[in-house]
Amino acid sequence: MRAVVQRVTQASVVVDGEVVGSVGGGDEGQTEDGGHLLVLLGVTHDDTVQKADALARKVHGLRVLREERSVADTGGSVLVVSQFTLYGDARKGRRPSWTAAAPGAVAEPLYEEFCAALRALGTDVPTGRFGTDMQVASVNDGPVTILLEL
Repeated sequence: MRAVVQRVTQASVVVDGEVVGSVGGGDEGQTEDGGHLLVLLGVTHDDTVQKADALARKVHGLRVLREERSVADTGGSVLVVSQFTLYGDARKGRRPSWTAAAPGAVAEPLYEEFCAALRALGTDVPTGRFGTDMQVASVNDGPVTILLEL
């Protein structure tokens, strides 16, 4: 399981012209510290519920917000977007191979488990819409971008 974690002041996901998930960008959802995360999540064939839960705990406690704080400390939100292309392999040629990405039937339940595990930790977790064409917009803060892999 791979996650690209970005510290953001705001981020949103649009599907068919409708905002389906967002963090920051207004008074509602803002924390005093202004810290939110955007997580792009990729799932591979051998990922498990245990890996999804462990990665959720890691993201929840990751000290990448201002003053080395985490969303566990600040109460910030985490926008989670499925991103099978994190397992794209372009080492040969110019056309990436997607064979390392898990198929939707495997990936979607693990994506949902990751989101549920974050929510169980007390985090607000808006999401994109799995398997759809999404437009993701973000304002990176710092910028801070971390790659996590379990």
